[in-house]
Amino acid sequence: MSSAIEIGTIPAMSRSRVATAARTPREAQAVSTQPTTRLRITARGRVVLTTIAALPVVAVAIALSLNGGGAVATATGSSTPLESITVMGGQSLWQLAEEIAPQADPREVIADLISINTLVSAEVHPGQQLDIPSEYSH
Repeated sequence: MSSAIEIGTIPAMSRSRVATAARTPREAQAVSTQPTTRLRITARGRVVLTTIAALPVVAVAIALSLNGGGAVATATGSSTPLESITVMGGQSLWQLAEEIAPQADPREVIADLISINTLVSAEVHPGQQLDIPSEYSH
């Protein structure tokens, strides 16, 4: 009865050593030459690993797209001041465009005038001051 108690109190690691020692040399050699099993990843594991690996790349892409590089204004600009013209009674942007740049297409000149002067529409009023784009200045 005392031997049964002693076997029951042997730790698990010691029991495995005792079991290995009890094997014949041929059995011990067969156990040691068995190939080790490879780590196999399930489909779910592949998804998790891919997600973890891609997370930093996605975070950087989002950060860069939200920043967008940012437009930076510089103090360097055109050294020549813009010329301006005063609208006379009865003049339209078409007439002003033909007067400012007779060689250019009036539609392009009007579009430039509207853009540079931030006009809401093509309607102008007598006495209104309009800046002339530098490409059409004399």
